[in-house]
Amino acid sequence: MKVKVLKKSENELKIEIEGSSHGLCNLLAKRLLEDKRVEFAGYDVPHPLASSPIIYVRMKGANKPEDALIEAAEKVREANDAFGKELERVLKV
Repeated sequence: MKVKVLKKSENELKIEIEGSSHGLCNLLAKRLLEDKRVEFAGYDVPHPLASSPIIYVRMKGANKPEDALIEAAEKVREANDAFGKELERVLKV
């Protein structure tokens, strides 16, 4: 998976995630929108046959979008870990 910065300013960030899917981008956008510092967050898949979605984040005030995106990714990872542990417990793997 490769990440490419398409636009970066003080309060905006647009990145392309090569080889990603709606699943990851939807989770990231949802976590970003839970952050009160985020003014807008979303993603787009410009072409359905090319798996390179674009995530866009715009922040309120002087908050850095890269900080919010890293925090959102960490929350997604933690939720994934918690789900994996619960799944192992219920399936007794």
